[in-house]
Amino acid sequence: MTKDQILEAAAQIFRQKGYHAASMQDIAEAVNLQKASLYHHVKNKQEILLDLLDQALDLLIERLSAVMEQDLPANERLRQAIACYLGILTEKVDLASVLLIEHRSLEPKYHSRHIPRRDRFERLWRDLIQEGIDAGNFCATDATLTARALLGVLNWTIMWFKPTGRLKIEQIADHIANLFLNGLLCRG
Repeated sequence: MTKDQILEAAAQIFRQKGYHAASMQDIAEAVNLQKASLYHHVKNKQEILLDLLDQALDLLIERLSAVMEQDLPANERLRQAIACYLGILTEKVDLASVLLIEHRSLEPKYHSRHIPRRDRFERLWRDLIQEGIDAGNFCATDATLTARALLGVLNWTIMWFKPTGRLKIEQIADHIANLFLNGLLCRG
């Protein structure tokens, strides 16, 4: 049994039951361990949650950084970043759910360890939007507010997206990118 297998099982359980309803016994049973044996691999449920949040943010930061570093205009990188992010959220649905919903379950000492990574992730979006503003490509006036609004829209897709729905995640990503880049108002 590896720690990664334990974390994968915990993410699924946290998504299904919610962090507070999930128990260490649930996690132990999911990986065919005795509860006492589970503690040889992990310290406690808070540590598991923090590890999952770190794992999710590290994956997102790695993949999005690759998009952000491309030699493309800000609007094209934003479009690709949206597609990349939604792709990860739907590919890693258990991990994404834990990141977007259960982060509020962190106790203060764990929360303070989580914040720098979360801020680094948000900064990728904010910096890209600020670059577009500075270049005169984006008409937004507040990069932080714009990034948070965009992330709010993207994050919420985990609540309603169905892989069997009428639109594929790539189509949804394209629609959201068009909405943010072009707005709702008709021109002309």
